[in-house]
Amino acid sequence: MEKITSFKVNHIDLLVGLYVSRIDYVNNNPVTTFDLRYTRPNIDEVMDTASLHAIEHLGATFLRNHKIQNEIIYFGPMGCRTGFYLIVSGEKSSKDIYPIVKEMNEFIVNYQGLIPGASARDCGNYKDLSLSGAKKFASKYLNEFLNDPKEEQFIYPN
Repeated sequence: MEKITSFKVNHIDLLVGLYVSRIDYVNNNPVTTFDLRYTRPNIDEVMDTASLHAIEHLGATFLRNHKIQNEIIYFGPMGCRTGFYLIVSGEKSSKDIYPIVKEMNEFIVNYQGLIPGASARDCGNYKDLSLSGAKKFASKYLNEFLNDPKEEQFIYPN
C-alpha cells in the first residue's frame, strides 16, 4: 500500500505554520486542504482533547459565519492533536487563507461566553470543552506564527 500524503510530510523538521497539505479535484473542481499546525510534532505539548474540541467548535462557528462561508468544506482536528485541517473549495495558497486563519485565532483568543454547541443536544461530548485551553493554544499559534510569519512556515520541509 502506498503511503497517504500526510504521512509523507517530514514531521521531524515541521514548524508551527500554515501549509497546503494537498489539492484534490472533485468533478474537475479544485479543493484545497490546509494544514494548520499549532504545535511542533513530537516536540511541543500536544493539545488536550478539551482544548482541541473547543477550537474546533469556535473555529467552525467563525468560519461558517465568515464572508468565505460558502467556500468552507470542513474544519477539524488532526488525530495527532498537533493541529487542524481546513478544507476549502478552489485552488488556494497558504498566503491566500492566512488572513482568515489569523482572524479566526484572534476571535478564539478574544471570545467570551459559552462555547457554541456546548450542550448535550448539540454535541456528542459537550462536557469535554475548554475555553481557557482553546485560548492558550490559539495564543501560542498567534505568537509563534501568525503575528510574525516566516516564509519557511508556509512550505513543508523536505
